[in-house]
Amino acid sequence: MQLSEQPGGRRAAPGPGGFDPEVVRKDFPVFEHPVHEDKRLVYLDSAATAQKPRAVIERVVRFYETENANAHRGIYELGERATKAYEDARETCARFVNAATPRSIVFTRGTTESINLVRYAWGRANVHEGDEILVTEMEHHSNLVPWQMLCGETGATLRHLPIDERGLLRTDLLDGLVTERTRLVCVSHMSNVLGTINPVREVADAAHAVGALVLVDAAQSAPHLGVDVAALDCDFLAFSAHKLCGPTGAGVLYGRESVLEDMPPFHGGGEMIREVWSDRATYNEIPYRFEAGTMNIAQVVGMAAAIDYITALGLDAIRAHERELTAYALDAVASTGAEIYGPPTAEQRGGVVAFNLPEVHPHDLATIVDEDGVCIRAGHHCAQPLMRRLGVPATARASMYLYNTRDDVDALVASLEQAKGWFS
Repeated sequence: MQLSEQPGGRRAAPGPGGFDPEVVRKDFPVFEHPVHEDKRLVYLDSAATAQKPRAVIERVVRFYETENANAHRGIYELGERATKAYEDARETCARFVNAATPRSIVFTRGTTESINLVRYAWGRANVHEGDEILVTEMEHHSNLVPWQMLCGETGATLRHLPIDERGLLRTDLLDGLVTERTRLVCVSHMSNVLGTINPVREVADAAHAVGALVLVDAAQSAPHLGVDVAALDCDFLAFSAHKLCGPTGAGVLYGRESVLEDMPPFHGGGEMIREVWSDRATYNEIPYRFEAGTMNIAQVVGMAAAIDYITALGLDAIRAHERELTAYALDAVASTGAEIYGPPTAEQRGGVVAFNLPEVHPHDLATIVDEDGVCIRAGHHCAQPLMRRLGVPATARASMYLYNTRDDVDALVASLEQAKGWFS
């Protein structure tokens, strides 16, 4: 692979394994357009949503132009094309997570809906007063609030697996927290704040030893690390299309087939039924009993195109690139005097760097760096209990993906240095 030009005339060598983010970057039309009229876009908020490559955009357009019909409804050719595209996407998602069968893949609007599906369809039937649900101290609200609500409805108890001072899970406490009363253990594969990559299999082994099930929030890990449900030995796993270069409005719930078979529907309506009478109904087979009404068909097809795109680049290469870039970012951001939260090494975390700059509120900081075209997140990142554990109301967060370069990190650091003078 040839060396690629970087802004300012410098040349950058390809990253690990020949992966060249400058070449990848050309696949994303958004980077062709400046912000604030003349600033190069430095997008460091992929943990919130990833940018979309041209291949995904074109696939969604092609669906609307040549295949648009309601899946599983019409027996005419156009309807059959739509159904095939939709079901081909299910097979793509099954391969992506190494599911034994596409029957384990339920399409949803995203990670949040996937987790709520489990809360309603599995939780209401299997969690009762006196039972316990275990979550970690670093969970996103999407993998916390549904379980708070379920425990409030059923009288079950919500327990928390803490983190240590490095932002790593206290797995040494699992034996005391996972008991015969535990029904479900919920764990993020990768923290959206700390970047911590959690030992899901260790957690799953502890849960299964007492007969509990395991739900994995893979919203952050699926785009960056890839996931293997067989290796993780999880019972449920959720992720969203928009964080892995796909459209918004689509996501996946993987469920162990035997568990899904025993679950009642989540929503009532069309297509999730087998037969309906005036006073009762019987329900469709899995996964269709969980996909009531007209699904987000074009978005699901676009999600499959996104999976094909990142798979072709190679998840190992993406991970190697992000590890190198994260190590660079950790050192560079620390050089500004910022306090960084989470594990100290890039090997222990994904491409997320949460930090605070002394005497500059994260919201002010995000506004200041935006003037230089730098996009970062500021706030509690839908993880307020974790913020309290860290002793801060909010942090700034830079999150990197396959199209980011050292130049992006350098641009952030230059903006941070300027921000330090604003309030002095």
